Amino acid sequence: MRLADLRGRSVAVWGTGREGRAAVTAIARHQPSRLIAVDDSANYLSVEWTGELAGLAPLAGGEHAFAALASADVVVRSPGVPSTHPFMVELRERGITVTGGSALWMAEHAAKTVGVTGSKGKSTTSSLISHLLTAVGRPNAYGGNIGVPLLDMPEAELYVLELSSYQCADLTHSPRVAVVTSLFPEHLDAHGGEREYYRDKLNILRHDPELIVVNGTDRRLRDEIRGVTDAGRFPPVPAAAADSRFRVEDGQVWCSDEPLFPRDALPLKGRHNEGNLCVALAVLDGMGVDVEAERAVVEAAVRSFPGLPHRLAEIEDPSGLTFVDDTLSTSPYAAMHAIEAYENRPLTVLVGGNDRGLDYSPLRDFLADRELTVIGLPDSGPRILEALARLPRVRTEPAEDLADAVRLARKITPAGGVVLLSPAAPSYGRFRNFEHRSEVFAQAVRDTAEA
Repeated sequence: MRLADLRGRSVAVWGTGREGRAAVTAIARHQPSRLIAVDDSANYLSVEWTGELAGLAPLAGGEHAFAALASADVVVRSPGVPSTHPFMVELRERGITVTGGSALWMAEHAAKTVGVTGSKGKSTTSSLISHLLTAVGRPNAYGGNIGVPLLDMPEAELYVLELSSYQCADLTHSPRVAVVTSLFPEHLDAHGGEREYYRDKLNILRHDPELIVVNGTDRRLRDEIRGVTDAGRFPPVPAAAADSRFRVEDGQVWCSDEPLFPRDALPLKGRHNEGNLCVALAVLDGMGVDVEAERAVVEAAVRSFPGLPHRLAEIEDPSGLTFVDDTLSTSPYAAMHAIEAYENRPLTVLVGGNDRGLDYSPLRDFLADRELTVIGLPDSGPRILEALARLPRVRTEPAEDLADAVRLARKITPAGGVVLLSPAAPSYGRFRNFEHRSEVFAQAVRDTAEA
């Protein structure tokens, strides 16, 4: 479905945040017969919906929310509306079309879009692809799941987008280049289960992309995409695996049988970031960039890539300890990647956040032969520590809050060691968002250094 298809139809925009506001503005230009905004939250009366927005679409909420949705021909939901919402079930049973602003945008722009998704790595990989394309003379607009709704993106010749599972779920057009960096259980409460999450995430591949690039080291990903891509025109291009065209071996980044540049050119730590780099290089290669001929330019761009905030961001400390902010580690698998990045140093890991019933047995299996300390934060921290109990080389300690955890970590982490905030939890617990948790962590590091 395209924006033009909404002309003369009754449309309800579900959600009044940035995505909902962008959808109302974009849809109004296409002259629907009726346009209404819907906020089903408990505090809908406090939503500031005035001026131009109120003129384009009146706001319905409270007991009128479902009736406003059910009376529409098309419902455009914001990414924050979960697939498991009771209204979603009822709307689909009534045969009402439900789509999203990202899907409407993609229907118009798929042919000039690189779309990147994944349970982990999508932010770094999409940002790196955009950075490298710019360096080789392919200017692009970068956006997606980073705060700017797609319907607010400026016109451009080429787009590189980070796409969440919520955005992927409603797509009816795949981006020309579809990229998946990893696949493991996440956001299960919003999608309805593990199978449903994989279905929604991999919907990015279902609508005939011209090029698919995946991280070939991720076995679950390679297994799950078989049923999705078997009928496609071209097989997926795996990157980072031992038999891939782009891979890291012996301290070098390779293209087929030729070393391109040293692995140390990439300033980001961890084998998972080596995989992200290989995926980015495979995307450039698939888009017709001669990476070998451009190796000097590509290497310089890789060296200048700054990485992203809150992802293995090191905080210098006068004690000699290294404090690492990896607050965007919102799953056990992401925490495992972070731990792996510092496996050669004494390590204390701070874990915990909202408890949404994740299975922490993969983390236990990963730590079975490793030596480190794990400090558990409310609310899921105690359950994580229980899952790790009796591992012979893992010391577990509870903490009352993040500041208490930092104080404790200072006392027990050996000299020259690492204190890693890598929560392994799906949300932010007692914090507003990851930025707030990061700020509290950094302040606790400063406060305890001065104590």
